[in-house]
Amino acid sequence: MQTKRVLWAWGFLALPIVFYSWIRFYPTLDAFWLSFTDWDLLNEPNFIGLDNYRQLFNDPQFWQVFKNTFTYLLAGTPISLCFAFVIAYFLDRVRFMQGFIRALYFLPFLTTASAMAWVWRWFYQPVPIGIINGLLADFGISQQPFIRSVDQALPSVLLTAIWAGVGFQIVIFMAGLRAIPQTYYEAARIDGLGEWAILRKITLPLLKPTTVFLVVFSSIGFLRIFDQVYNITTNDPGGPLNSTKPLVLMIYQSAFSSYQMGYAAAQTVVLFTILLIVSLIQLWVMRKR
Repeated sequence: MQTKRVLWAWGFLALPIVFYSWIRFYPTLDAFWLSFTDWDLLNEPNFIGLDNYRQLFNDPQFWQVFKNTFTYLLAGTPISLCFAFVIAYFLDRVRFMQGFIRALYFLPFLTTASAMAWVWRWFYQPVPIGIINGLLADFGISQQPFIRSVDQALPSVLLTAIWAGVGFQIVIFMAGLRAIPQTYYEAARIDGLGEWAILRKITLPLLKPTTVFLVVFSSIGFLRIFDQVYNITTNDPGGPLNSTKPLVLMIYQSAFSSYQMGYAAAQTVVLFTILLIVSLIQLWVMRKR
């Protein structure tokens, strides 16, 4: 009987395993192989060893893109998580129309990334089109270039990305807050602890599994940012002067604009390595704490 159950279980699992291996593991392994080749989609891949990696690490554009990618990560992850936690913490105490308010925050996460990016692109335009510059003009503040400025373009795109993902983080934080037993709070208040002490000694420590998940999930999202950058800076993707270009956009342009598939595969391997290292470091640090 036990043997039959095992056979039936593996019988049901066989097709999903084969399908997932074909669409996930095979392309991943093939990308590693292509990173050592010169391939333009038309001819057979030509093995060139580590030339793609040498070209990549000697390319000044790659280091600019590398810097941009980690700026998205190091600025976007803590800002978005802190903002989401503050909203979730106070929203959890609201009883009137809580579901409606939570849905409003979650709505941007459900919105198509390209549509959302185009709306924000419209916000950033000069007057009389741009809403933000129109508000600044009402207060007597000079117009800002936003996505047309080398200095302001990346923060402008980053703000859009944070706004797009904060709704999901709020919902997950609220789920984590609801999972904390109320008896802990009742006992703490009986012992005379204030709200700040309860937050530090009960809420934040018990919210650690939720925080670990969101830190890793958000970090991967910011390292793989693409839609917002491509659509907001659509006239010059990644511009101006590559000031907003992330690594995923560089991969896309190398593969489908320059048709350097081997070079793009090498960039993909670098991105995969970065994602793996960052995720492992974050998990290790959060568990140690």
